[in-house]
Amino acid sequence: MTSERIEEYIQKCKNYIYENINLNITSDDDLQNKVEELVEEMTANEYISIEDRVLMVQRVYSSIRGLGMLDTIIRDESITEVMINGPEDVFVEKSGALYKLEDKFESEERLEDIVQKIVGTAGREVNQANPIVDTRLPDGSRVNVVLPPISLNGAIVTIRRFSKTPMTVEQLIKYGSITPEIADILKIFVKSKFNIFIGGGTGSGKTTFLNAISNFIPHDERVITIEDSAELQIAGIDNLVRLETRNANASGCGAITIRDLIKSSLRMRPERIVVGEVRGGEALDMLQAMNTGHDGSLSTGHANSTKDMLSRLETMVLQGAEGLPLEAIRQQIASAIDIIIFLSRLRDKSRKTMEITEVVGYEKGEIILNPLYVFEEDENSTVEKVSGSLKRTDNPLKNTFKLQLAGVKTKI
Repeated sequence: MTSERIEEYIQKCKNYIYENINLNITSDDDLQNKVEELVEEMTANEYISIEDRVLMVQRVYSSIRGLGMLDTIIRDESITEVMINGPEDVFVEKSGALYKLEDKFESEERLEDIVQKIVGTAGREVNQANPIVDTRLPDGSRVNVVLPPISLNGAIVTIRRFSKTPMTVEQLIKYGSITPEIADILKIFVKSKFNIFIGGGTGSGKTTFLNAISNFIPHDERVITIEDSAELQIAGIDNLVRLETRNANASGCGAITIRDLIKSSLRMRPERIVVGEVRGGEALDMLQAMNTGHDGSLSTGHANSTKDMLSRLETMVLQGAEGLPLEAIRQQIASAIDIIIFLSRLRDKSRKTMEITEVVGYEKGEIILNPLYVFEEDENSTVEKVSGSLKRTDNPLKNTFKLQLAGVKTKI
């Protein structure tokens, strides 16, 4: 059976169910059985493979109870990002490349119905009064929604997919992001309670990297994670508390920010605080937490380089404490953060660790950095394929106090 014929039958089934809403359907199982009966009846006089029959049932069922076309897209684990620019323009990312799908949503109304399902499942709210929301799917995928009148294209939905299995350091080594030697060093840093900040651009793999190194946290510690939308997949820690922000309701009340959650987490006896990403004034609260006995904390942020990450942190702190002297901010940053890891997405779409740098301290108005590992590109790299690796610099680790406290004698 041709794909056009399959689409025709799918539409007929959907129309029949929509037009006969008084059918004796009281549960999802009833709907599933009814869809199977309809497909069987409509295709009785034509040959149709088992695979196509199953596809038709899934498509019709998901269009009514599920997320419609999105269900089919989300089942494809090779898709890492979904970009919906209104009902007719749907793009996906596979292996770092963008593709436009031929499939479309039936209408703007149908797309907005799906948006409300997604948002409602996570207990969030989006409407004309509150047209922008960050939320997540049940599998942890991150979702951003922008509705008209803010969006002129119709409903805009961006979904960042995450693997069902948490990223491990072994996989990072396999992908060439780090080497086994560097993995051992990072393990020492995490176990010795170095405060680590991961920086990089959009899609550079910050959350993935944070997930991987979080597996080095000792399993008997109490860890609190704080995120805009819960996407971290920290495994193996029994005493784990996961906190998530909440947007304001339609009347502008009830918002819970990352700043609120950080302040509250300090009263929960955390041994480590993991902040998914800092974007604003919460940077000040995070730095203060790192400086008040919560060593071993981890976080991420957007930046174009290691030095740019420091500048971004200064700006974010000023958003939370306008008028604070720049010298005091820099001293806070230098005192709080021990290691900055900078990631980048290269021209061949691969994600690499570009630099691992120690924050040494504050001197003469500047934060002093000590690069430990720097990515060096090989001479045989091409536009299509970037090859290279992290190289150890000649700079020794200068702040060894935490290593001594942890009883680590390895030279770094």
